[in-house]
Formats: sequence, structure tokens, C-alpha cells
Amino acid sequence: MDYNEYIEIVKDYPKEGISFKDITPLMNDGVAYRSAVDEIVAYAKEKEIDIVVGPEARGFIIGCPVSYALGVGFAPVRKEGKLPREVIKVNYGLEYGENVLTIHKDAIKPGQRVLITDDLLATGGTIDATIKLVEELGGVVAGCAFLVELTYLDGKDKLNGYDVLTLMRY
Repeated sequence: MDYNEYIEIVKDYPKEGISFKDITPLMNDGVAYRSAVDEIVAYAKEKEIDIVVGPEARGFIIGCPVSYALGVGFAPVRKEGKLPREVIKVNYGLEYGENVLTIHKDAIKPGQRVLITDDLLATGGTIDATIKLVEELGGVVAGCAFLVELTYLDGKDKLNGYDVLTLMRY
């Protein structure tokens, strides 16, 4: 299936000069959304995944149906102050400053094979931070899966040594 047909390019959003890749048309089409999730599930089965991890909020959109289909758990990665129990955290850089991501301290057991999911791989900062959280808990990042990769931002370079699946590239 050509998923590009289901991506709406929104010029100058969220600011001038940006061409936003809107995945909501893909999610609105049950056949296309199911097909995309099924491709990621097939990839995950080959990796023998124990748990799926996704950063908020769009990582949930991909990760939750994948974890459901695999019959494994899902662990959310959230911004600081959003998770109710004991967490570990990592600071990571943004264009204009820093942000903090957290995960529950007991979300990943040592040795668990983890699939990290998100809608978009851009600069790779969020996924790199997510990888650090997973590995600090002793998880093994078996793969990373994305609907869209913005190749011109070189985010995949931060994921050297990790297996990466992307369904669309711009």
C-alpha cells in the first residue's frame, strides 16, 4: 500500500517554512491504518518483542495498537510530571532549549526486548532520549518503527547500531 497517499502536507505549519506531514488522514482510513500497524507488527514479530515503548503522544497512536496485536505490554514515555509513580528521566536538547522525558522505573525488566514506536523520525532527539531510558532500565532495543522519516533532518544518524523501520520517507 502506498501510505504517502494518506499523508497531507500542510505548508507553513506550525510556522512559516515548515511542511508538516499530517498522519491523521491515514488514521482516518481504517484499511490504511490497519495495514500500517500490521506492517509494524510483522516487523516486531521478527524481532521477538517483549514490550512496546512509545513517547507521548503520537508514539501512543502507533505503539498501543502494535502492542495489542502482539499481545505484549505498552510502556509510555512522558514529559516530566505526567507519570504518577517513581520514574527515571533524561534531559535532551531541542532547537530552542531542553526537554525532559520520563518512564516508570519498573516499566522495563532487564533483558526485555523492546520496540520503540513513534509517528515520525525527524532529528532523532526524542527517540535517542527514549533509547537511553530503555537501556538505563536494562532493556534491549530490538527495533524502532516509524510511519514517516524526514531524511533531510538526518535523525537516523542518531540511531546508528539500531534496527529501524520506516514506512514512508520524505
